[in-house]
Amino acid sequence: MYSGPVAASGYDRLATDGTPEAFIILGPNHSGLGSGISIMAEGRWQTPLGESLIESSIANLICEHSSIIDVDDDAHAFEHSIEVQLPFLQYVYRPEIRFVPICMMMQDLRTSVEVGEAIAKAAEGKDVVIIASSDMTHYEPQKSAEKKDRTAIDSILKLDEKELQNVVESKNMSMCGYGPVSSAISCAKILGASKANLLNYRTSGDITGDYDAVVGYASIAISK
Repeated sequence: MYSGPVAASGYDRLATDGTPEAFIILGPNHSGLGSGISIMAEGRWQTPLGESLIESSIANLICEHSSIIDVDDDAHAFEHSIEVQLPFLQYVYRPEIRFVPICMMMQDLRTSVEVGEAIAKAAEGKDVVIIASSDMTHYEPQKSAEKKDRTAIDSILKLDEKELQNVVESKNMSMCGYGPVSSAISCAKILGASKANLLNYRTSGDITGDYDAVVGYASIAISK
């Protein structure tokens, strides 16, 4: 109920752009299980709206183009960052969408860029959408969270993954998925992206009315 309205802004924008061949969804690893960069290359995920199949051909291509991405189901067993995106996609399109889940425990710049490059090579000539899942600042007062989040958002809007990583480190940000976002930016630029637009920004305080310790959420669209 906190992040949902913000995520919905992104999926509302996405719905106007037709139905892609597949979705590549990157998310952080909160559980600590599995490999540093873990992809699932086959199988299906079930939500209350139905089952969605993993796009094996694209998943295998991504693995071929990277030496650091492992096929590893364990990292996905208890991770929520990717699965919470599926109901939005299933509702906007259909349960039978195809997707590729990539869970990132390693989120440094070099790793993030390599993951982005591998996705770009695998996606070349295909109609795919890349989605990066992340919260922004966690459990800080509203003003502090907004200030930090706006700085990080500015770097994303500039399509500057290096600056984003520097902001997260220098400001000691608790943004959980800065690696997935960095990978998405890197990949998008290779595939021809030239702009990014902020669609929505809110905090949990906007829902609860408690602004003493909030979590920030942003929805940003990157496009050609």
